[in-house]
Amino acid sequence: MNISLYIHTIRYLKGKQIFYQIWYRLQKIVKKKKPPFTKVPPNSPLTLTHFINKPKTLTFESTFCFLNIIDTIQNWQHKEYTKLWRYNFYYMDYLLQEDLSFEEGKKWISLFTKELPKNEEALEPYPTALRCINWIKFISTNQYLISDSEQRKWNQSLHYQYQSLYNNLEFHLLGNHLLENAYSLLWGGLYFREDKFYEKAVWLLTKELNEQILPDGAHYELSPMYHEILLDRLLDCINALKNNYRFEGQESVIAFLEEKARLMLSWLHAIIYKDGTIPLLNDSAYGIAPSARNLFAYAKRLGIQWSTHKLKECGYRKFVSDTFEMVMDVGNIGPDYIPGHAHADTFNYELRIDGKPFIIDSGISTYEKNSRRQYERETHAHNTVQVDGKSSSKVWGGFRVAQRAKISSLKEDKFCITASHNGFRETGISHQRIFNMNEEEIMICDSLLPLSGKNGIAMIHLHPDIRIISVNNDSIKTNLAIFKFYGTDEIWIEDCEVAFEYNKRVVTKKICIAFTNQMQYTINKLRIEHE
Repeated sequence: MNISLYIHTIRYLKGKQIFYQIWYRLQKIVKKKKPPFTKVPPNSPLTLTHFINKPKTLTFESTFCFLNIIDTIQNWQHKEYTKLWRYNFYYMDYLLQEDLSFEEGKKWISLFTKELPKNEEALEPYPTALRCINWIKFISTNQYLISDSEQRKWNQSLHYQYQSLYNNLEFHLLGNHLLENAYSLLWGGLYFREDKFYEKAVWLLTKELNEQILPDGAHYELSPMYHEILLDRLLDCINALKNNYRFEGQESVIAFLEEKARLMLSWLHAIIYKDGTIPLLNDSAYGIAPSARNLFAYAKRLGIQWSTHKLKECGYRKFVSDTFEMVMDVGNIGPDYIPGHAHADTFNYELRIDGKPFIIDSGISTYEKNSRRQYERETHAHNTVQVDGKSSSKVWGGFRVAQRAKISSLKEDKFCITASHNGFRETGISHQRIFNMNEEEIMICDSLLPLSGKNGIAMIHLHPDIRIISVNNDSIKTNLAIFKFYGTDEIWIEDCEVAFEYNKRVVTKKICIAFTNQMQYTINKLRIEHE
């Protein structure tokens, strides 16, 4: 056991997190008492504006595809695959896929209701929060097809799940988990007209959204994928509140949530590429969250308008010209007390040329605590600099960070950003990176300060569609652009794998540049000369 890792991880946690980590562990030891099946309060299916349907995951009868893994299952005791795969099964998003029949949805709700007493994992707060919203949507859109006996049985199970969620809110994790808990409690309060669910939800949403949504609109965990997921659920809450007036003072809650939605929409509009896709920064992958296009359309259906603001507090910056689209990370890794979705990627960047991906992030392919997860979070999986074989932030344990890089200086204007971080302070140096951008050229300069003979390795991950045409001592020519290098010790090409989706890795090339003290390189679009 590395005591230092634990010390440098725990010292950043909030006191509330530590208390609830201990409390929930003690409850498991003494086998916490499950909530009793209480008398179910009156319920009312919700009237809803058309929300975003879920992607097709129930592909044929009992065959499911989650995270690009397909399996046929008959019950809820399914332990063969990863916990994230099982979680996706428990979310029951498939209830809201477009081609699902009522009979098929009814089958899976009834099976879950029957199997619930034997499946503690499915009753964990996070999948419970997501599943309960899906149930209410399914029940509300199919209310005339549900028999009275089915309604009573489903409502009893649904209320039991909400009572369990209410008693086990994820204060030990905070962040997106607690926000999802709050979103779901709001739906439970409206559906059952239950004051304690609704009041707890409003209290949590007010507190957490004020903390978790930064002034520039970013979700503070700095994952574009989770930003889209949480924005979708925020729009769902506005949808439910606007169409179902059941508590006094709902207008002020709606106004508050709309204010946060406008901020999040603005940030999303600012961070996405011209084709509407997100940069794969931190824990982000395609095929999980609703698209920006669908989120913007949903917001408009709800009557929400927004404007686009500059990226600021999130630490990301974006440069756009007729030729280039470039997203850069010159900020801290995220909130100190919840860096679970953060990577050791300070000064990482992605670059597109004429709308085509050129330099990309390695992405994520797994949440399992294995060597691949560790690699995908480390510095050498990103387009930045590693020193003495070390990462800029000490990522470990799948979702933990011990020592972490902090931005020590930042100067910027429209075409130039100069920033430094202290992630290599144990080696006695600071990493400074300069991004210089114009219509014709991108220039990146790396310095290890003070200039005292320290060695670094800069990595550049190319998109799989990029072909390397030639490699010289001071330049690399590809089918899309030319690199020119200055002040390098050695340049070489490695095969590597990148991931755009979970459980799918694609082979590509990585340029590695060894240097002492300082080096720079330029990127110019390849000009095709016509005869």
